[in-house]
Amino acid sequence: MKSRKQIELLFKEGKTFSATPLRVYYAVQPLSADDSPLLFGVAVGTRNFKKAVDRNRIKRLIREAWRLQKNELQQKLKQENKQLHVFFIFTGKEVPEYKLIAEKTGLALHKLEQLNVQSAS
Repeated sequence: MKSRKQIELLFKEGKTFSATPLRVYYAVQPLSADDSPLLFGVAVGTRNFKKAVDRNRIKRLIREAWRLQKNELQQKLKQENKQLHVFFIFTGKEVPEYKLIAEKTGLALHKLEQLNVQSAS
């Protein structure tokens, strides 16, 4: 997600849940013809991580975990003709290992799949 309008709308009208140390904001919308079924963004606050190197490392870890695990959710959204806007905020206090990030990202994706199925019913 790159559009400031989309991000502001997601924070204002989207729903949220937590998969500690990740806070997940999401919104489901109908899929238009030329859009991707998944839009994703990530942020790490400067309060806990003063150095940009640390913030960027965490964002890279989260993006990689997302990239490797998103396919199942993406296929489901295509079949249901829906678009999902997702934004992860890292709320931890220290730079995590990739293993933790991969585990929590997988947990968040599983929860998004369940929530998406429930909203479809």
